[in-house]
Amino acid sequence: MRPYIYISLLIVVVAGSLHSCKKFMNMDHFFKDRMNIDTLFVRKDYAEQWLADVYTHLRGENLDVASKDYAPFNLISDDMFFGDRGDELDGRSYKNYKNGEYTESWIQGSWGSCYQGIRKASIFIYNIDRNREMSKEEIAGRKAEARFLRAYYYWLLLRKYGPVPLVPDEGIDYTLPYESLAIPRSHYDTCVSFITRELAIAAKDLSPDRTNRDMARPTKGAALAARAKVYLYAASPEFNGNTEMADLVDNTGKPLISQTYSEEKWARAAAAAKDVMDLGIYRLFTAPFNAEDQGPAQPKTIVPPYNPRYSDAAFPNGWKDIDPFESYRQLFNGAVTASGNPELIFSRITELNNVGPEALAKHQTPYSMGGWNAHGITQKQCDAYYTNDGHDIPVNPRVAGFTTNATDNLPLPAGVSLQYANREPRFYASVSYNGSIWYRLSALDVGLRSKQIFYYRGEPDGKQPASPQFHVRTGLGVKKYVNPTDSHDGKVLGSFIVPKYEPAIRYAEVLLIYAEALNELSGSFNIPDFTGAATHAVSRNVPEMSKAISQIRIRAGLPDFDGGIYGSKESFRKALKRERQIELLGENHRYYDLRRWKDAPVEEATPVMGCNMDMTAAQRELFHTPVVIPSFPTIFVKKMYLWPISHEELRRNKKLTQNPGWTTPY
Repeated sequence: MRPYIYISLLIVVVAGSLHSCKKFMNMDHFFKDRMNIDTLFVRKDYAEQWLADVYTHLRGENLDVASKDYAPFNLISDDMFFGDRGDELDGRSYKNYKNGEYTESWIQGSWGSCYQGIRKASIFIYNIDRNREMSKEEIAGRKAEARFLRAYYYWLLLRKYGPVPLVPDEGIDYTLPYESLAIPRSHYDTCVSFITRELAIAAKDLSPDRTNRDMARPTKGAALAARAKVYLYAASPEFNGNTEMADLVDNTGKPLISQTYSEEKWARAAAAAKDVMDLGIYRLFTAPFNAEDQGPAQPKTIVPPYNPRYSDAAFPNGWKDIDPFESYRQLFNGAVTASGNPELIFSRITELNNVGPEALAKHQTPYSMGGWNAHGITQKQCDAYYTNDGHDIPVNPRVAGFTTNATDNLPLPAGVSLQYANREPRFYASVSYNGSIWYRLSALDVGLRSKQIFYYRGEPDGKQPASPQFHVRTGLGVKKYVNPTDSHDGKVLGSFIVPKYEPAIRYAEVLLIYAEALNELSGSFNIPDFTGAATHAVSRNVPEMSKAISQIRIRAGLPDFDGGIYGSKESFRKALKRERQIELLGENHRYYDLRRWKDAPVEEATPVMGCNMDMTAAQRELFHTPVVIPSFPTIFVKKMYLWPISHEELRRNKKLTQNPGWTTPY
C-alpha cells in the first residue's frame, strides 16, 4: 500500500489546493521519528498516539454540554436561554439565534473537525492490522474504537446538517485531479445504514466496561446506544416520509429524505434500544438514603406525598429506599464519579474544565456569588414540571400568596411564591426560582456558604442598569450541574469547584427511546439484534413501555402514568415529549427533538414568557405574573430545521448542495 493513500472528504472541504491537501495528508509532523504510514502502525506506541489524535475531535463544537460558543443548540430552544451576549459584541446573541438571523458562517467548526476525525479513523482502521506489538484482541478492540469514532462523527454531522457526503470506505486517491475529489451528499437513509452498521460492527469487539483510566473510551453499550439514537431520528417525522422536505436534494435533483413513511423504522429504534437494555450493564443512578452500606440513615431531602403503590416499594418499583431529589441532582453535579455512575453510557470526559458542565454552572451561578447570572429557563419549561403527586400545576389562575416561614412548605424558604410549592423533586434540583437558596459550601467563611437569591429589579441579582447582561431575563434560573460545594468567586477563601463530566448518552435516554419507539407501532415486527444471530419481537406493548418510562418517573418521585395515557398513542406521545423535556433539560436534546418531531414551527415560535423583571420586591405579585419577555422575540421558518452548510465548503466541493432556505455562493 502506498503511504497516505486513504484520505477523507477533508481534502475537498478543508484544503485549499492540491498542494495544501498533500501537506495536510503528511502526518510526519505528529511524530518525532518522521516515519510514514507504511511503518508507523507497526509500533504500538505510535499507533496509540494516532488513535488518541482521533479522539481529539470530540472536543470543541462537537460537545453536547458546553458553553454557547461550542454548543449553542443547548441554549437556543424553547426551554433554556443565555443573556450574557449582546448584539454589540459579535452579533451572536440569543435573539439572533431565535430570529434565524445567523448566517452560513456561524458555528461551522464541527464540519471540518468531524471529517478530520473520519479521515484519521479510516487510516487507523485500514492500517492497524500490521501492528507487530499488539495482540489480536488489542488490535480488534482499538479498531472497534476507531470504527465507533468514525460513525459517531458522521452522526454528529447528520444530526446538525442532515444528509452529508459519505467518504468511500476504501478511501480516495489524492493523486486524482482536484475536480474528481468532489463527493455529493448521500441519502439520509444511506447515512443511517452506514452509521448503524458501523456501530454494530464496533459493538462486537468493544469492551463492555472501562477502567477509571479509560472512562472516555467507548464501550459496547456506547456503540449500541448511539445506534439506537440514530435509528430514533431516522424514524421521526422530520426524516421519515417528510414531503415538506422534498426540496432537500442532491446535485442531480434527487430528494435526500425519503418521501414515504415507514413504520419499520420505529421498530428498528425500539430493537436497538432493547439491545442496550439486554446487556444488563446499565441502570438508573439512585441516591440511597437508608441503605446499610451507606452508614447511618439520613432523612430524605424531599419526601414525595404518600402513595400506597410506590411509597412502600423499593426501587425500581417505588421510592422507599431512594432519595428522588438527590438521585437526580447528584447525577449531574459531580457528586458521583463517572466510573461510579451506572447510568452513564458515554461521555467526553476530557477538556471540560473551561467549556463543559463547569462552564454552564459558572454562567448559572448568581452574580452576587461570583457567577455570571446569565442562563435561565423559560416559563414554559418551569410550568412543564409536575406537582409532587404527578399532576399538572394550576396556571389559570396560578397559586397565589407567598411562604411566611421556612418550614410549612418544604423545601421553600420564606418569601417565595406558592406557585413553586409542592413540585416534583426534579424541579428543585434544576430550577432556581425567585427566592431559592444557593450554596457555596467550600467557602471557609460560614457566613458566605448560603444565600437566598432574589431576582427582583434593583436586587444584586435582578435587573440592574449597570449590568444589563448579567441578570436572568425570566426570573427563572438553572441549578442543574451546580454542586452545593461549588464556589465560583475566586476571592472567597476555600473556593472550590467540583469536577463534572458530560452526560453525552445515559441510560434514561435509552429507556425514553424504547418507550417512544414502541408507542409509534401499530403492527408487529421481528428485528435482528446487533449481532444478527437473534431477533427482537417488537410491537406497541404497554407493559414494556411502562417498564421503561416508570423507572424514570419513580426515580423522580412521581407515579407511573395511568392507563388512560398508555391507552392512547396520542396521549402517550404528548406525555413522552414532556418527559424528555423535563428529564433531559440542558443535555442538548430539546433543540433537536422539536425539529425531528416537526413541533418546532409551533413551539419555537411561541413567545418566551417569564416573570416581570421590571417589578421590585414591593411589587412581588406583579413580578410573579408571567409576561412576554420583550428582549426575546421568536420566529421559526423552514430553513431553521437544519444548520446551513458554509459557503466555503460549497465552493470547494461543487457537488455539495445547500440546505433548504439557505443561500449558495455564486
